[in-house]
Amino acid sequence: MAEKRGKKGKGKAKQKGRWAIDQRLVKALTHELRVEILGILNERIASPNELANELNEGLSQVSYHVKVLRDYECIELVKTEPRRGAVEHYYRATSRAFLTDRDWQQLPDSIRPGLSADLLKLIVGDAAAASGEGTLDARKDRHMSRTLLIVDDRGWKDLIDVLKRAQTQVDQVQTKSSARLQKSGEPGFTVSASLMGFEVPEPPSKGAKAPKAKAKGKASSKTKR
Repeated sequence: MAEKRGKKGKGKAKQKGRWAIDQRLVKALTHELRVEILGILNERIASPNELANELNEGLSQVSYHVKVLRDYECIELVKTEPRRGAVEHYYRATSRAFLTDRDWQQLPDSIRPGLSADLLKLIVGDAAAASGEGTLDARKDRHMSRTLLIVDDRGWKDLIDVLKRAQTQVDQVQTKSSARLQKSGEPGFTVSASLMGFEVPEPPSKGAKAPKAKAKGKASSKTKR
């Protein structure tokens, strides 16, 4: 999961409180539907009714998990609007709705694969939507790369440090862009920036029968090795 850092608290009391909030986030992420809801609310404001329609889930079930996320302080109420004699509530994710490295390491082994799969689903969904709508290659300076490396333990740590620094710079781009857009009044446009570093299975040994491909198609990015 992407790492987001806030201001460090002073003293043991604040550190203890910060860790308590992290634990609540960890508990919030133990349910697949809450992970999906939080993923959407990280991107935009939405109501339980909109979430239920998008996720194809029952409104009562979604409303329950929205309440859990709010109780865990992962989301906050942004506004309310009257809808056919009722009031619709709109929420967004808070700055606490991210896992730090320490949070990730504290997660049970049984939970991490599900969270990783959900994040991959979002990344693939972004790419598929962009490809389908023609925005993937709309900008000639867009970046897409895949690099396979052979590293030792030190090289792995160095690579992760590079990705973390890049994430920090990505956050800075967002902060500065938001300030300029607010000043200019322009709407801006949405982009997706994904950073990943993970170990891949070893390729089949020479002479071994390669697994049968499930689909055919040209690679969308150059592979370096």
